[in-house]
Amino acid sequence: MRTLKRFDCPCEQGFTLIEMLVVLMILGLFVGLVSAITRPDDRAVLRLEAERLSQLLDFAAMEARLTGKSIAWTADESGYRFWRAGEDAGWSEIRDSELLRARTLPQGMAVSGFRVENMRPQGAMRLEFAPHGSSLAFSIGMSLGAVRYAIEGSPVGDVRVMPGEGKTDGDVALR
Repeated sequence: MRTLKRFDCPCEQGFTLIEMLVVLMILGLFVGLVSAITRPDDRAVLRLEAERLSQLLDFAAMEARLTGKSIAWTADESGYRFWRAGEDAGWSEIRDSELLRARTLPQGMAVSGFRVENMRPQGAMRLEFAPHGSSLAFSIGMSLGAVRYAIEGSPVGDVRVMPGEGKTDGDVALR
């Protein structure tokens, strides 16, 4: 009669503690990598929103020239919106355009600075695009945490995004 040796017993199969720890470590690294890829960092989120705003401002200036009606941009603590000048010299919020609709900024993001022609505005943030004449130089600061971007517009109509605070000390958006 044959006796089973200790090594032949099927009841002692399984994983060791070391093997289980290695598998858990690999799974942890995988979950960390996936979460880092799917959740963009503050810099990427702010850059995307700054690029969107710069393109919308450029579009608003172009639409003002094409339609012959002034368009204004205003911002508050939670977002921004566009306005169109009416026939009676009043302003009405633009609601009939998907591009120039009111927008809410992502959580924690703010319009942190605003200058027109190197001067801080008095009162609310308001930028107007006239249908005739040259554009005004402007700088709009956006921040999310410690990350900052500036949207700068030049008198010739160029709008661009700059990392950081943008140009300051009398040299706002002029080239």
